[in-house]
Amino acid sequence: MKLLITGANGQLGQDLQKECKRRGIQYIATDYLEGSTLHEAPGADESCDVSRGATYEPNPNQPICQSANQLLHLDITDLKSVRETVLQTNPDAIINCAAYNAVDKAEEDWKNAFLVNAIGPKNLAIAANEIGIPLMHFSTDYVFDGKKGSSYFVWDEPKPLSKYGQSKLYGEQLVSLFPNRIFIVRLSWVFGTGNTNFVKKILEWSKGKNELKIVADQISSPAYTVDLSSTIIDLLETKAYGIYHMANTGYCSRYEWAKYILELTGWKGKIIPVKSSDFKTAAQRPEFSAMNTFPLKETIGYELPEWKDATHRFMVSLQEVHNESSW
Repeated sequence: MKLLITGANGQLGQDLQKECKRRGIQYIATDYLEGSTLHEAPGADESCDVSRGATYEPNPNQPICQSANQLLHLDITDLKSVRETVLQTNPDAIINCAAYNAVDKAEEDWKNAFLVNAIGPKNLAIAANEIGIPLMHFSTDYVFDGKKGSSYFVWDEPKPLSKYGQSKLYGEQLVSLFPNRIFIVRLSWVFGTGNTNFVKKILEWSKGKNELKIVADQISSPAYTVDLSSTIIDLLETKAYGIYHMANTGYCSRYEWAKYILELTGWKGKIIPVKSSDFKTAAQRPEFSAMNTFPLKETIGYELPEWKDATHRFMVSLQEVHNESSW
């Protein structure tokens, strides 16, 4: 199997590449790279025996590398470029990790949000449909308004509160026009080693402080990119196309998550629960957007690990990266 991974330099894209290497799956890594058609990925290990260009081909005689040496430039909002890339690389499936995730900025920069989160996925769906291969596209819990009062099922009616949520919902609607080989996977509160996320922000905010105010009325399910990546490949291999919710088991508030993170570090300060209304943001967030993952377990045979377990493993990985014996 050969995969075309778009948005490969993001949190999920980076861990998905590692999972492909672990399993010996060939892939082509692409992302939007300003002013370039080929770019060396940050943190690439030049000693790794990965092919130059954008394709990773497994070699059983070589150790697994942590990242592809290079990324191929691809603007998914350009249909011509998408078609050319898909035809030239001839993948067996496309996994779209590309996304516009600046929730507040999207309120004003809505056109770019809709281009990346909706028109881009539609272009990928068109190209995938033309050569008869599957597309896996990722959406978000922000397509819901959070007012249900309990976890959302895949069949619950979306009611986004923000331009970001609207752009992701429109992306779902557009790729659904090509239903034969489409996965739509909604994710929530994604975190991983690749880029900034809530865990890293909490660790940074706590430095040199003895008090933090964290919202307690936003509730959802954290989703660790290491766990997601493994589950994504397993789901793709089932060919059981459709809409899925994917996250670590259980849910928590931002406050509860921050409290657990800082308990692991041994931080001695005080965390104060506050309301979302205490902070002025351009975009409104759903209050309770935890998602019920039925029928994911029934499709792949297992549930993702519990969110505390995932957070703990991520914290350990950060310690190893920074060579710290303690926080």
